[in-house]
Amino acid sequence: MKPFLKWALMGLGMLVVMLLFAGMTLRIALHGHEVTIPDFAGMTVGEASQAALKTGVDLNIENKFYSTTVPVGRVLSQAPAAGSRVRHGWQVRVTESLGPQQVTIPDVVGDPLQESSMEIRKMQLDLGTLAHIGAPGDAEMTLAQTPPPNAGVDQPRVNLLLSSAVNASSAFVMPSFVGMSFGAANRAAMGLGLKVATVGGVPAAAPAPAPAPAVPGQPVVPAAPAAPVVPSGVVTEQSPESGFRASRGDVVRLTLGGGGAAVVPVAPAVPAATVPVQH
Repeated sequence: MKPFLKWALMGLGMLVVMLLFAGMTLRIALHGHEVTIPDFAGMTVGEASQAALKTGVDLNIENKFYSTTVPVGRVLSQAPAAGSRVRHGWQVRVTESLGPQQVTIPDVVGDPLQESSMEIRKMQLDLGTLAHIGAPGDAEMTLAQTPPPNAGVDQPRVNLLLSSAVNASSAFVMPSFVGMSFGAANRAAMGLGLKVATVGGVPAAAPAPAPAPAVPGQPVVPAAPAAPVVPSGVVTEQSPESGFRASRGDVVRLTLGGGGAAVVPVAPAVPAATVPVQH
């Protein structure tokens, strides 16, 4: 009986050893060709295909979606995730980005604000900033828009420039008087409806001429009125400076250089065309 038990134990030991070797062989067979999935996110489809081929996995573009963060033609997501261990030849599913979704901007220039806003919202866009500028004609008319009509953009927001009921001719851009003589600057300013104040170059009033001596037996001739004395010199500075918004009745201060009295007849105001103010 003892020899039989001995042989039985030996057979059982050999069976255990064989099972252990079989398990190790199966483990090696299953895991010996495992690979680590790389991170394809952000790669172009071509770059991801090359990386997958080098790693030993198959790349399958499963979906395409719009994205505001990932440029068009690049990998947006993947499954399994980067760093996962899979068998050689495993299929990795990726999603390709179509980039930002482009929207077409309608042309609303010339339409009233109500119609413009309805057209913008009908296209599933947002009404952005509304700015106003004085212009002839009806108020609240669309004069300009940004983005321009028919532009393809990824920001669905339209800003409008609208007409205002303010009389457009009452405002203008302040011109430059620097370098002009006082007489020329004064006439130009008066033509625009501005009031002129001077700094420097203002002479004292000219003394009135002495009356002629009386001659017995002849009527007294009154003295001729003194000629008006105006500032002289060249405008070296002005306030407000050129380019600022101005309106009729505003005061412009001119600083004159090279002063001294000069009798200059002031011509009547000559109306001047105004320049529309740009906002």
